[in-house]
Amino acid sequence: MTAKEFLQECREKEIEFIDFRFTDIKGVWHHVTYDIDAMDEEVLANGIPFDGSSIPAWQPINESDMILKPDFEIGTHFVDPFTADPTMVVFCDVYNTDGTPYEKCPRSIAKKALKYMDELGIGDVAYFGPENEFFVFDNVVIRDDINSQCYEVDSSEGVWNDYADWGDELNIGHRPRTKGGYFPVAPTDTMVDLRAEMVKVLKEVGLETFVVHHEVAQAQGEIGVKFGTLVEAADNVQKLKYVVKMVAHLNGKTATFMPKPLYGDNGNGMHTHQSIWKDGKNMFYDPNGYANLSDVAKKYIAGVFAHADAVAAFTNASMNSYKRLQPGFEAPNILAYSAKNRSASCRIPFGAGEKSVRTEFRFPDSTANPYLAFTVMLLAGLDGIKNNLEIYEAAKEPLNEDLFELTLDEIKERGIRTLPATLREAIYAVEDELKDPNSFLKPVLTDEFIKTYIDYKYETEIIPVEGRPHPYEFITSYSC
Repeated sequence: MTAKEFLQECREKEIEFIDFRFTDIKGVWHHVTYDIDAMDEEVLANGIPFDGSSIPAWQPINESDMILKPDFEIGTHFVDPFTADPTMVVFCDVYNTDGTPYEKCPRSIAKKALKYMDELGIGDVAYFGPENEFFVFDNVVIRDDINSQCYEVDSSEGVWNDYADWGDELNIGHRPRTKGGYFPVAPTDTMVDLRAEMVKVLKEVGLETFVVHHEVAQAQGEIGVKFGTLVEAADNVQKLKYVVKMVAHLNGKTATFMPKPLYGDNGNGMHTHQSIWKDGKNMFYDPNGYANLSDVAKKYIAGVFAHADAVAAFTNASMNSYKRLQPGFEAPNILAYSAKNRSASCRIPFGAGEKSVRTEFRFPDSTANPYLAFTVMLLAGLDGIKNNLEIYEAAKEPLNEDLFELTLDEIKERGIRTLPATLREAIYAVEDELKDPNSFLKPVLTDEFIKTYIDYKYETEIIPVEGRPHPYEFITSYSC
Protein backbone atom coordinates (compact mmCIF):
# COMPACT_ATOMS: atom_id res chain seq x y z
CA MET A 1 0.00 0.00 0.00
CA THR A 2 1.27 3.46 -0.90
CA ALA A 3 0.86 6.62 1.16
CA LYS A 4 -1.73 7.77 -1.37
CA GLU A 5 -3.73 4.56 -0.97
CA PHE A 6 -3.45 4.80 2.80
CA LEU A 7 -4.86 8.33 2.82
CA GLN A 8 -7.59 7.27 0.42
CA GLU A 9 -8.60 4.47 2.80
CA CYS A 10 -8.64 6.95 5.68
CA ARG A 11 -10.95 9.29 3.71
CA GLU A 12 -13.26 6.42 2.77
CA LYS A 13 -13.57 5.43 6.43
CA GLU A 14 -14.11 9.06 7.44
CA ILE A 15 -11.03 9.04 9.66
CA GLU A 16 -10.43 12.30 11.53
CA PHE A 17 -7.11 11.54 13.24
CA ILE A 18 -4.03 9.45 12.42
CA ASP A 19 -2.22 7.92 15.39
CA PHE A 20 1.46 7.09 14.75
CA ARG A 21 2.76 4.36 17.09
CA PHE A 22 6.23 3.01 17.82
CA THR A 23 7.87 0.75 20.42
CA ASP A 24 10.70 1.63 22.80
CA ILE A 25 13.47 -0.65 24.14
CA LYS A 26 11.33 -1.98 26.98
CA GLY A 27 8.49 -2.82 24.62
CA VAL A 28 6.17 0.01 25.64
CA TRP A 29 3.98 1.46 22.90
CA HIS A 30 4.17 5.22 22.34
CA HIS A 31 2.06 7.39 20.05
CA VAL A 32 1.60 10.83 18.58
CA THR A 33 -1.63 11.93 16.89
CA TYR A 34 -2.26 14.30 13.96
CA ASP A 35 -5.43 15.72 12.51
CA ILE A 36 -5.88 14.06 9.12
CA ASP A 37 -6.15 17.48 7.48
CA ALA A 38 -2.50 18.03 8.41
CA MET A 39 -1.48 14.94 6.43
CA ASP A 40 -0.59 14.53 2.78
CA GLU A 41 1.58 12.13 0.77
CA GLU A 42 4.69 14.28 1.15
CA VAL A 43 4.38 14.51 4.94
CA LEU A 44 3.92 10.75 5.21
CA ALA A 45 6.84 10.07 2.89
CA ASN A 46 9.19 12.41 4.79
CA GLY A 47 8.07 11.06 8.16
CA ILE A 48 6.78 12.52 11.41
CA PRO A 49 9.35 14.37 13.57
CA PHE A 50 9.50 13.74 17.32
CA ASP A 51 11.76 14.20 20.34
CA GLY A 52 13.88 11.06 20.78
CA SER A 53 15.48 12.39 23.97
CA SER A 54 12.16 12.02 25.81
CA ILE A 55 12.07 8.25 25.20
CA PRO A 56 13.93 6.20 27.87
CA ALA A 57 17.44 5.08 26.84
CA TRP A 58 17.29 6.68 23.41
CA GLN A 59 18.85 9.96 22.26
CA PRO A 60 20.71 12.66 24.24
CA ILE A 61 19.11 16.10 24.32
CA ASN A 62 21.65 17.51 21.85
CA GLU A 63 20.72 14.84 19.26
CA SER A 64 17.01 14.62 19.96
CA ASP A 65 15.42 15.03 16.51
CA MET A 66 14.12 11.76 15.08
CA ILE A 67 11.62 10.62 12.47
CA LEU A 68 8.67 8.22 12.53
CA LYS A 69 8.08 6.52 9.19
CA PRO A 70 4.72 4.75 8.89
CA ASP A 71 4.70 1.21 7.52
CA PHE A 72 1.88 0.77 4.98
CA GLU A 73 2.13 -3.01 4.61
CA ILE A 74 -1.16 -4.87 4.98
CA GLY A 75 -2.07 -5.34 8.64
CA THR A 76 0.05 -2.49 9.95
CA HIS A 77 -2.84 -0.09 10.46
CA PHE A 78 -6.29 -0.33 11.98
CA VAL A 79 -9.13 1.86 13.17
CA ASP A 80 -8.78 2.36 16.91
CA PRO A 81 -11.85 0.75 18.51
CA PHE A 82 -11.56 2.82 21.70
CA THR A 83 -11.29 6.46 20.66
CA ALA A 84 -14.32 8.76 20.65
CA ASP A 85 -13.39 10.17 17.24
CA PRO A 86 -12.50 7.99 14.20
CA THR A 87 -8.76 7.39 14.50
CA MET A 88 -6.46 5.30 12.30
CA VAL A 89 -3.53 3.69 14.10
CA VAL A 90 -0.44 2.96 12.03
CA PHE A 91 2.76 1.14 13.01
CA CYS A 92 5.96 3.12 12.50
CA ASP A 93 9.69 2.50 12.31
CA VAL A 94 12.10 5.02 13.79
CA TYR A 95 14.65 6.72 11.57
CA ASN A 96 17.52 9.13 12.01
CA THR A 97 17.15 12.52 10.31
CA ASP A 98 19.65 11.40 7.64
CA GLY A 99 17.16 8.75 6.49
CA THR A 100 18.88 5.71 8.01
CA PRO A 101 17.06 3.26 10.32
CA TYR A 102 17.62 4.04 14.00
CA GLU A 103 19.83 1.37 15.60
CA LYS A 104 17.72 1.28 18.79
CA CYS A 105 14.34 0.88 17.08
CA PRO A 106 13.16 -2.65 17.98
CA ARG A 107 10.96 -2.97 14.91
CA SER A 108 13.81 -1.98 12.61
CA ILE A 109 16.07 -4.45 14.42
CA ALA A 110 13.56 -7.24 13.73
CA LYS A 111 13.51 -6.38 10.02
CA LYS A 112 17.31 -6.40 9.98
CA ALA A 113 17.30 -9.91 11.50
CA LEU A 114 15.08 -11.20 8.70
CA LYS A 115 17.41 -9.69 6.12
CA TYR A 116 20.35 -11.42 7.84
CA MET A 117 18.55 -14.78 7.73
CA ASP A 118 17.93 -14.33 4.02
CA GLU A 119 21.57 -13.40 3.40
CA LEU A 120 22.70 -16.60 5.13
CA GLY A 121 20.52 -18.56 2.72
CA ILE A 122 18.89 -20.46 5.60
CA GLY A 123 15.36 -19.25 5.02
CA ASP A 124 13.23 -16.52 3.51
CA VAL A 125 10.41 -16.53 6.10
CA ALA A 126 10.44 -16.97 9.89
CA TYR A 127 7.11 -17.69 11.50
CA PHE A 128 6.42 -16.93 15.16
CA GLY A 129 3.33 -17.78 17.17
CA PRO A 130 3.32 -16.24 20.68
CA GLU A 131 0.80 -17.22 23.37
CA ASN A 132 0.40 -14.29 25.73
CA GLU A 133 -1.30 -15.17 29.02
CA PHE A 134 -2.77 -12.45 31.22
CA PHE A 135 -4.52 -11.77 34.54
CA VAL A 136 -7.63 -9.68 35.02
CA PHE A 137 -7.94 -8.23 38.52
CA ASP A 138 -10.68 -6.20 40.17
CA ASN A 139 -8.23 -3.94 41.98
CA VAL A 140 -4.51 -3.33 42.40
CA VAL A 141 -2.78 -1.29 45.13
CA ILE A 142 0.95 -0.51 45.01
CA ARG A 143 3.10 1.29 47.57
CA ASP A 144 6.76 2.20 47.14
CA ASP A 145 7.93 4.41 50.01
CA ILE A 146 11.06 4.67 52.13
CA ASN A 147 9.31 2.81 54.95
CA SER A 148 6.88 0.64 53.02
CA GLN A 149 7.12 -1.76 50.09
CA CYS A 150 3.90 -3.58 49.36
CA TYR A 151 1.29 -4.50 46.80
CA GLU A 152 -2.13 -6.11 46.86
CA VAL A 153 -4.16 -7.43 43.95
CA ASP A 154 -7.74 -8.63 44.24
CA SER A 155 -10.14 -10.75 42.23
CA SER A 156 -13.51 -12.21 43.06
CA GLU A 157 -12.03 -15.52 41.83
CA GLY A 158 -9.29 -15.52 44.48
CA VAL A 159 -9.46 -18.11 47.26
CA TRP A 160 -8.53 -15.33 49.68
CA ASN A 161 -12.11 -14.07 49.23
CA ASP A 162 -13.73 -17.22 50.62
CA TYR A 163 -14.42 -15.37 53.87
CA ALA A 164 -14.97 -11.92 52.40
CA ASP A 165 -18.01 -9.96 53.50
CA TRP A 166 -19.34 -8.07 50.50
CA GLY A 167 -22.22 -6.39 52.27
CA ASP A 168 -25.43 -6.63 50.25
CA GLU A 169 -23.66 -8.59 47.49
CA LEU A 170 -23.57 -12.36 47.96
CA ASN A 171 -20.29 -14.26 48.17
CA ILE A 172 -21.13 -16.97 45.64
CA GLY A 173 -18.27 -19.30 46.68
CA HIS A 174 -17.54 -20.61 43.18
CA ARG A 175 -13.80 -20.20 42.63
CA PRO A 176 -11.16 -21.97 40.53
CA ARG A 177 -8.84 -22.52 43.50
CA THR A 178 -5.05 -22.28 43.33
CA LYS A 179 -3.79 -23.93 40.12
CA GLY A 180 -7.37 -25.08 39.44
CA GLY A 181 -8.42 -22.65 36.74
CA TYR A 182 -7.87 -24.69 33.59
CA PHE A 183 -11.12 -24.87 31.57
CA PRO A 184 -13.82 -24.56 34.28
CA VAL A 185 -17.22 -23.32 33.12
CA ALA A 186 -19.22 -20.45 34.61
CA PRO A 187 -19.92 -19.47 37.34
CA THR A 188 -16.42 -20.62 38.40
CA ASP A 189 -15.06 -18.95 35.28
CA THR A 190 -16.19 -15.35 35.78
CA MET A 191 -14.53 -13.95 32.65
CA VAL A 192 -16.45 -15.68 29.83
CA ASP A 193 -18.18 -12.53 28.58
CA LEU A 194 -15.12 -10.34 29.14
CA ARG A 195 -12.90 -12.59 27.01
CA ALA A 196 -15.61 -12.77 24.34
CA GLU A 197 -15.65 -8.98 24.17
CA MET A 198 -11.86 -8.98 23.86
CA VAL A 199 -12.06 -11.43 20.95
CA LYS A 200 -14.64 -9.30 19.13
CA VAL A 201 -12.44 -6.22 19.45
CA LEU A 202 -9.33 -8.16 18.41
CA LYS A 203 -11.15 -9.16 15.22
CA GLU A 204 -11.98 -5.49 14.62
CA VAL A 205 -8.26 -4.61 14.65
CA GLY A 206 -7.41 -7.44 12.24
CA LEU A 207 -6.32 -10.31 14.47
CA GLU A 208 -7.45 -13.86 13.77
CA THR A 209 -8.15 -15.65 17.05
CA PHE A 210 -8.86 -19.28 17.85
CA VAL A 211 -8.75 -20.82 21.35
CA VAL A 212 -10.26 -18.67 24.14
CA HIS A 213 -10.18 -19.96 27.72
CA HIS A 214 -9.53 -19.52 31.41
CA GLU A 215 -5.95 -20.40 32.30
CA VAL A 216 -4.62 -22.43 35.24
CA ALA A 217 -4.29 -19.62 37.77
CA GLN A 218 -7.06 -17.69 39.47
CA ALA A 219 -8.18 -14.67 37.40
CA GLN A 220 -6.00 -15.79 34.47
CA GLY A 221 -6.97 -16.05 30.82
CA GLU A 222 -5.60 -16.67 27.36
CA ILE A 223 -6.72 -15.79 23.85
CA GLY A 224 -4.95 -17.61 21.04
CA VAL A 225 -3.91 -15.47 18.07
CA LYS A 226 -2.85 -16.90 14.71
CA PHE A 227 0.88 -17.02 14.03
CA GLY A 228 2.58 -14.62 11.64
CA THR A 229 5.93 -13.59 10.25
CA LEU A 230 8.40 -12.28 12.83
CA VAL A 231 7.51 -8.60 12.52
CA GLU A 232 3.81 -9.34 12.04
CA ALA A 233 3.74 -11.54 15.15
CA ALA A 234 5.45 -8.85 17.23
CA ASP A 235 3.00 -6.23 15.90
CA ASN A 236 0.17 -8.56 16.91
CA VAL A 237 1.50 -8.80 20.47
CA GLN A 238 1.29 -5.02 20.71
CA LYS A 239 -2.28 -5.07 19.38
CA LEU A 240 -3.29 -7.90 21.74
CA LYS A 241 -1.89 -6.22 24.85
CA TYR A 242 -3.55 -2.93 23.94
CA VAL A 243 -6.97 -4.51 23.37
CA VAL A 244 -6.89 -6.77 26.45
CA LYS A 245 -5.88 -3.90 28.75
CA MET A 246 -8.40 -1.48 27.28
CA VAL A 247 -11.38 -3.88 27.30
CA ALA A 248 -10.63 -4.74 30.93
CA HIS A 249 -10.25 -1.04 31.76
CA LEU A 250 -13.57 -0.10 30.15
CA ASN A 251 -15.26 -2.85 32.16
CA GLY A 252 -13.94 -1.48 35.44
CA LYS A 253 -11.14 -4.04 35.78
CA THR A 254 -7.38 -4.09 35.29
CA ALA A 255 -5.43 -6.51 33.07
CA THR A 256 -1.74 -7.34 33.37
CA PHE A 257 0.74 -9.50 31.46
CA MET A 258 3.15 -9.43 34.42
CA PRO A 259 4.82 -12.87 34.75
CA LYS A 260 4.22 -13.56 38.46
CA PRO A 261 1.72 -11.32 40.26
CA LEU A 262 0.40 -14.17 42.47
CA TYR A 263 2.59 -16.15 44.87
CA GLY A 264 2.06 -19.91 44.72
CA ASP A 265 -0.04 -19.92 41.54
CA ASN A 266 0.89 -20.16 37.88
CA GLY A 267 2.29 -17.11 36.12
CA ASN A 268 1.95 -15.52 32.69
CA GLY A 269 4.08 -16.86 29.90
CA MET A 270 4.60 -16.03 26.25
CA HIS A 271 5.14 -19.51 24.84
CA THR A 272 6.59 -18.90 21.39
CA HIS A 273 6.16 -21.27 18.44
CA GLN A 274 8.80 -20.92 15.73
CA SER A 275 9.71 -22.29 12.31
CA ILE A 276 11.84 -21.25 9.34
CA TRP A 277 10.70 -21.67 5.76
CA LYS A 278 12.53 -21.46 2.44
CA ASP A 279 11.01 -21.51 -1.05
CA GLY A 280 7.69 -22.52 0.44
CA LYS A 281 9.09 -25.47 2.41
CA ASN A 282 9.26 -25.87 6.18
CA MET A 283 12.95 -26.29 7.05
CA PHE A 284 11.99 -27.74 10.44
CA TYR A 285 10.12 -30.69 8.88
CA ASP A 286 11.45 -34.22 8.36
CA PRO A 287 8.88 -37.05 8.18
CA ASN A 288 11.53 -39.46 9.47
CA GLY A 289 12.73 -37.33 12.38
CA TYR A 290 11.71 -37.41 16.03
CA ALA A 291 8.23 -35.80 16.15
CA ASN A 292 8.85 -34.98 12.44
CA LEU A 293 11.68 -32.67 13.47
CA SER A 294 14.51 -32.06 11.00
CA ASP A 295 18.23 -31.76 11.71
CA VAL A 296 17.93 -28.06 10.87
CA ALA A 297 15.36 -27.68 13.64
CA LYS A 298 17.59 -29.53 16.11
CA LYS A 299 20.49 -27.23 15.25
CA TYR A 300 18.16 -24.27 15.80
CA ILE A 301 17.26 -25.64 19.24
CA ALA A 302 20.95 -26.24 19.95
CA GLY A 303 21.69 -22.61 19.15
CA VAL A 304 19.00 -21.31 21.50
CA PHE A 305 20.23 -23.63 24.27
CA ALA A 306 23.89 -22.69 23.68
CA HIS A 307 23.09 -19.00 24.06
CA ALA A 308 20.22 -19.39 26.55
CA ASP A 309 21.73 -17.18 29.25
CA ALA A 310 21.96 -14.18 26.95
CA VAL A 311 18.68 -15.02 25.20
CA ALA A 312 16.90 -14.93 28.56
CA ALA A 313 17.90 -11.29 29.07
CA PHE A 314 15.60 -10.47 26.14
CA THR A 315 12.89 -13.16 26.44
CA ASN A 316 12.58 -12.85 30.24
CA ALA A 317 13.37 -9.19 30.54
CA SER A 318 12.21 -8.29 34.06
CA MET A 319 13.22 -9.14 37.62
CA ASN A 320 9.73 -10.57 38.06
CA SER A 321 10.33 -12.95 35.14
CA TYR A 322 12.53 -15.21 37.23
CA LYS A 323 9.92 -15.63 39.96
CA ARG A 324 7.82 -17.39 37.34
CA LEU A 325 10.61 -19.73 36.21
CA GLN A 326 10.31 -22.22 39.05
CA PRO A 327 9.52 -25.94 38.75
CA GLY A 328 5.88 -26.87 39.27
CA PHE A 329 4.24 -23.84 37.68
CA GLU A 330 4.39 -24.87 34.00
CA ALA A 331 7.23 -22.40 33.41
CA PRO A 332 10.17 -24.67 32.62
CA ASN A 333 13.71 -23.44 33.13
CA ILE A 334 15.34 -26.75 32.18
CA LEU A 335 17.00 -26.66 28.77
CA ALA A 336 15.62 -29.78 27.16
CA TYR A 337 13.35 -30.66 24.25
CA SER A 338 10.57 -33.21 24.02
CA ALA A 339 7.33 -33.89 22.20
CA LYS A 340 4.18 -33.20 24.22
CA ASN A 341 6.22 -32.56 27.40
CA ARG A 342 5.30 -29.22 28.97
CA SER A 343 8.00 -29.53 31.61
CA ALA A 344 10.69 -29.15 28.92
CA SER A 345 11.67 -25.61 27.94
CA CYS A 346 11.31 -26.58 24.27
CA ARG A 347 8.20 -28.59 23.44
CA ILE A 348 7.55 -30.08 20.01
CA PRO A 349 3.78 -29.68 19.66
CA PHE A 350 1.71 -32.46 18.14
CA GLY A 351 0.92 -31.75 14.52
CA ALA A 352 0.06 -33.55 11.32
CA GLY A 353 2.04 -32.73 8.20
CA GLU A 354 4.73 -30.32 7.13
CA LYS A 355 2.85 -27.09 7.82
CA SER A 356 2.35 -27.72 11.54
CA VAL A 357 5.86 -28.84 12.56
CA ARG A 358 7.52 -26.26 14.78
CA THR A 359 9.36 -25.68 18.04
CA GLU A 360 7.67 -24.11 21.06
CA PHE A 361 9.95 -22.38 23.53
CA ARG A 362 8.00 -22.12 26.78
CA PHE A 363 10.22 -19.91 28.94
CA PRO A 364 9.61 -16.41 27.41
CA ASP A 365 7.13 -14.01 29.01
CA SER A 366 5.35 -10.82 28.04
CA THR A 367 7.67 -8.41 29.84
CA ALA A 368 9.87 -9.03 26.84
CA ASN A 369 9.89 -6.57 24.00
CA PRO A 370 8.36 -8.90 21.36
CA TYR A 371 10.50 -7.55 18.50
CA LEU A 372 13.71 -8.09 20.49
CA ALA A 373 12.67 -11.44 22.00
CA PHE A 374 11.79 -12.95 18.63
CA THR A 375 14.90 -11.45 17.01
CA VAL A 376 17.30 -12.79 19.64
CA MET A 377 15.75 -16.28 19.60
CA LEU A 378 16.04 -16.26 15.81
CA LEU A 379 19.68 -15.11 15.94
CA ALA A 380 20.57 -17.83 18.45
CA GLY A 381 18.83 -20.46 16.32
CA LEU A 382 20.51 -19.22 13.13
CA ASP A 383 23.87 -19.41 14.89
CA GLY A 384 23.12 -23.04 15.71
CA ILE A 385 22.30 -23.81 12.09
CA LYS A 386 25.20 -21.80 10.68
CA ASN A 387 27.76 -23.50 12.94
CA ASN A 388 26.20 -27.00 12.91
CA LEU A 389 25.76 -26.99 16.68
CA GLU A 390 24.46 -30.06 18.46
CA ILE A 391 22.23 -30.02 21.52
CA TYR A 392 24.45 -30.39 24.58
CA GLU A 393 25.16 -33.94 25.75
CA ALA A 394 22.76 -34.27 28.71
CA ALA A 395 19.80 -33.16 26.57
CA LYS A 396 20.96 -34.53 23.22
CA GLU A 397 18.10 -37.03 23.24
CA PRO A 398 14.55 -35.93 24.12
CA LEU A 399 13.85 -35.87 27.86
CA ASN A 400 10.34 -37.29 28.16
CA GLU A 401 10.11 -37.48 31.96
CA ASP A 402 8.46 -34.95 34.27
CA LEU A 403 11.41 -32.60 34.64
CA PHE A 404 9.68 -30.66 37.41
CA GLU A 405 10.23 -33.68 39.67
CA LEU A 406 14.02 -33.51 39.38
CA THR A 407 15.92 -32.23 42.42
CA LEU A 408 18.70 -29.67 42.08
CA ASP A 409 21.23 -32.40 42.90
CA GLU A 410 19.84 -34.64 40.14
CA ILE A 411 19.97 -31.78 37.65
CA LYS A 412 23.62 -31.10 38.52
CA GLU A 413 24.62 -34.78 38.55
CA ARG A 414 23.15 -35.37 35.10
CA GLY A 415 24.72 -32.22 33.65
CA ILE A 416 21.37 -30.73 32.70
CA ARG A 417 21.54 -27.02 31.99
CA THR A 418 19.01 -24.46 33.16
CA LEU A 419 18.16 -20.87 32.42
CA PRO A 420 19.74 -18.21 34.64
CA ALA A 421 18.10 -17.73 38.01
CA THR A 422 18.00 -13.94 37.90
CA LEU A 423 17.98 -11.09 35.41
CA ARG A 424 21.41 -10.06 36.70
CA GLU A 425 22.85 -13.43 35.64
CA ALA A 426 21.23 -13.06 32.23
CA ILE A 427 22.65 -9.57 31.79
CA TYR A 428 26.12 -10.87 32.75
CA ALA A 429 25.85 -13.16 29.71
CA VAL A 430 24.92 -10.21 27.48
CA GLU A 431 27.98 -8.34 28.81
CA ASP A 432 30.10 -11.30 27.68
CA GLU A 433 28.48 -11.12 24.25
CA LEU A 434 29.35 -7.41 24.05
CA LYS A 435 33.02 -8.29 24.56
CA ASP A 436 32.96 -11.07 21.96
CA PRO A 437 33.57 -9.82 18.40
CA ASN A 438 32.00 -13.04 17.08
CA SER A 439 28.88 -12.81 19.24
CA PHE A 440 25.72 -14.32 17.76
CA LEU A 441 24.02 -10.96 18.46
CA LYS A 442 26.36 -8.72 16.50
CA PRO A 443 25.27 -9.46 12.92
CA VAL A 444 22.10 -7.51 13.81
CA LEU A 445 22.48 -5.70 17.17
CA THR A 446 25.08 -2.94 17.30
CA ASP A 447 27.51 -2.54 20.19
CA GLU A 448 25.80 0.73 21.07
CA PHE A 449 22.42 -0.95 21.29
CA ILE A 450 23.71 -3.88 23.37
CA LYS A 451 25.46 -1.50 25.79
CA THR A 452 22.31 0.64 26.05
CA TYR A 453 20.19 -2.43 26.77
CA ILE A 454 22.58 -3.58 29.51
CA ASP A 455 22.68 -0.16 31.17
CA TYR A 456 18.91 0.23 30.90
CA LYS A 457 18.23 -3.07 32.65
CA TYR A 458 20.64 -2.24 35.46
CA GLU A 459 19.19 1.23 35.98
CA THR A 460 15.46 0.43 35.71
CA GLU A 461 15.19 -3.17 36.90
CA ILE A 462 18.12 -4.81 38.64
CA ILE A 463 19.51 -2.16 40.98
CA PRO A 464 16.12 -0.65 42.02
CA VAL A 465 14.59 -4.05 42.83
CA GLU A 466 17.67 -5.44 44.55
CA GLY A 467 17.93 -2.28 46.67
CA ARG A 468 14.42 -2.46 48.14
CA PRO A 469 13.55 -4.55 51.21
CA HIS A 470 11.12 -7.37 50.48
CA PRO A 471 8.25 -8.03 52.95
CA TYR A 472 9.37 -11.64 53.38
CA GLU A 473 12.76 -10.43 54.57
CA PHE A 474 11.04 -9.11 57.68
CA ILE A 475 9.94 -12.68 58.44
CA THR A 476 13.43 -14.08 57.96
CA SER A 477 15.54 -11.23 59.34
CA TYR A 478 13.58 -8.82 61.57
CA SER A 479 14.07 -10.77 64.81
CA CYS A 480 17.64 -11.88 64.21
